[in-house]
Amino acid sequence: MPFRGSLSRALLAVALGAAVAAAGGLGAGASVRSPWEMHRPSNPRRTGAFENPKLIESSGVAASSRQPGILWTLNDSGNEPLIFATDTLGRDRGAFRVVGAENEDWEAISLGPCGTGECLYIADTGDNLERRASARLYRVPEPSLSSTARSTRRAEALDLRYPGGPRDVETAFVGSDGTVYLISKGRDGVVQAYRVPASAWTGTEFLAAPIGTLPIETGDLGALVTDAALHPSGELVAVRTYRAIFLFRLAAGHTLRPLGVGCETAGLQLQGEGISWFDHEELVLTSEAGFGSPGTIVLLRCHAP
Repeated sequence: MPFRGSLSRALLAVALGAAVAAAGGLGAGASVRSPWEMHRPSNPRRTGAFENPKLIESSGVAASSRQPGILWTLNDSGNEPLIFATDTLGRDRGAFRVVGAENEDWEAISLGPCGTGECLYIADTGDNLERRASARLYRVPEPSLSSTARSTRRAEALDLRYPGGPRDVETAFVGSDGTVYLISKGRDGVVQAYRVPASAWTGTEFLAAPIGTLPIETGDLGALVTDAALHPSGELVAVRTYRAIFLFRLAAGHTLRPLGVGCETAGLQLQGEGISWFDHEELVLTSEAGFGSPGTIVLLRCHAP
């Protein structure tokens, strides 16, 4: 969910402060406390800004494998149930209404298997105040841009609950076996990961299964977790916060193991939230609009050891 007004200005201050810290080094104290070795990304560059004036709160992004060069994104809470097709230049390639869906607080979008095909998975899981009785996942076959239709097939829906009560979750990605992985934003200082197996879609409600916590410190606004993406290999996972990327490996038993390295992204985008693997080498990052400017698209490399 976006930060508006004074919170947007606070986030800008956090981002600028992080950029100064990154430029001057992390410092001995920070390096002792952190389990992460952070680097600047390779070849970071802004490639475009969103042309569609309705796309103002891009909170997640998914790069299409069937339609090369196409990016799917969405707005979060308070907006219509639309998914937007764009590219790395930000060109408007069409908006598609998701039939049978409502947008309470959409936060993430990911591509993954469903049945014998591939679907876009939409995570209606945002919950800033952590009061929602249940969250919801949608999945729908990826629309074809060659079609004249501007609505999807009817979406499947799956309601979710979490052990221990509501959680604010802005991050979701889908494994090669159809498992949906969810990661909490970390508002309480704990970044909790969950999974939802593909078999859950045979019902209408599921209790997400905890799979462990992630060693990401979320003690300030800029460190909250906003999105994640699974590499095409099916193993490497990039987890994004407002100012950094942390690399994990998706291991046996549906666990996320930290690789101990990541990339500082402070200064690249004002309120960057979305992340996806654009190809086998590069990540694509998207941001929300702010201060009268549209959201932006950034490409970069963040290497694993």
